[in-house]
Amino acid sequence: MSTESNNPPEHMHYQMIGEDTSTIAEKLAKYAGKASWDDLKAHLDSGSLIYVDESLDLTETAQAFADDDQARVADWLKSGDLVKPSAPHGAYWESIEASFECRIVSPFILIQPATS
Repeated sequence: MSTESNNPPEHMHYQMIGEDTSTIAEKLAKYAGKASWDDLKAHLDSGSLIYVDESLDLTETAQAFADDDQARVADWLKSGDLVKPSAPHGAYWESIEASFECRIVSPFILIQPATS
């Protein structure tokens, strides 16, 4: 005897709640904040973390990512102003209990040392 029902499966119905009409600047502000290294370390292995040198403005850098400004991002990567952190970075940040200002520009999390 089969345990499956002869009734067709109930279909899920999706609908849009509304379109996000926020500007990129509003979205960058919404997805910004401060986080400890402990909160961020899980993202190290995924390659989604990008360290932003303190000489760059974090919001301006996030704006370049959001605008898909590939030339500008490539220049920063080449100069070392943007770095994909590795395990030694993580170990150091853990040892000093570092905290960071963050901007999320999916799929990336841009991080910069918190000033306070």
